[in-house]
Amino acid sequence: MKEIPLSEAVGHVLCHDLTQIIVGVSKDARFRKGHIVTEEDIPVLRSMGKEHLFVWEKTENLLHEDEGAEVLAAAAMGANLEKTSPKEGKIELKATVDGMLKIDTDRLFAINKLGKVMIATQRNYVPLKKGQTAAGMRVIPLLIEKEKMTEVAAIADASNPLMSVIPYSIKTCTILVTGHEVLTGVIKDTFAPVVQAKLAEYGVETLKTINTGDDVETITAEIQKAIQAGSQMVLCTGGMSVDPDDKTPAAIRASGARIVSYGAPVLPGAMMLLAYAGDIPIAGLPGCVMYAKRTVFDRLLPRILAREPITVEDIALLGEGGLCP
Repeated sequence: MKEIPLSEAVGHVLCHDLTQIIVGVSKDARFRKGHIVTEEDIPVLRSMGKEHLFVWEKTENLLHEDEGAEVLAAAAMGANLEKTSPKEGKIELKATVDGMLKIDTDRLFAINKLGKVMIATQRNYVPLKKGQTAAGMRVIPLLIEKEKMTEVAAIADASNPLMSVIPYSIKTCTILVTGHEVLTGVIKDTFAPVVQAKLAEYGVETLKTINTGDDVETITAEIQKAIQAGSQMVLCTGGMSVDPDDKTPAAIRASGARIVSYGAPVLPGAMMLLAYAGDIPIAGLPGCVMYAKRTVFDRLLPRILAREPITVEDIALLGEGGLCP
């Protein structure tokens, strides 16, 4: 750092806080460390008794923390995200639509491993509401080498950013309620209303709710009818365990759908089945979805609605953090 006359301070970066005291009113930092002095600041600084300032000796090889944060924002900000103005060297990215956050986690790790810079994000594949914060970033020191930010840009930049928010493209669903006891009215269905409420949170309309009973041929036929009628997703409630009278998995297979996985390393929800008929997702939901606050269905639903491809490997990876709170 160096000491310079106040008359030469415009454009320089303060290297410590400057406190303003207003007797009987306040005593607080009027200018924070890292602040870039402007022409408008000079009269205020003079009123605080300052004729000289201690500033960082910025060179052509260094960037201010705000400039560094802009490089990080450019590296991270993809579709349907917007950035805040730098504040004390930090920039946040916020969703501009409702959708699913998608992150290139390998490149995020590579940037955070560089040192002197950081990007903190929400978890990959989480649902975001419009205006919700997706990530925050900053450089650690007040001044950072341009070379370091060049390393960041080599990993990700505005032409190939780290993250984006993918809007939900599935808007309609048919729910098939299995169970002979529901079909005959022995018990009242409490499963479909829970699923409908979850779908409504994402703006998905339930076109039909159909009681199918436990007959494999009936369930299979209703799956095919729903798809032919234009439903963008089919959810089957119940009948997902390994008991002999649980017929939903067999019915989904018989519909001709491609099975991604029957079972997931998530509790509650280990017995969920996910399949696709072309690009139409078909899921068999275990009974826990009816009563547990969060299950495997909540983990996968944003990805399903955003038409994010889901593989058996993706489901296997759910085991880490697979105990739902």
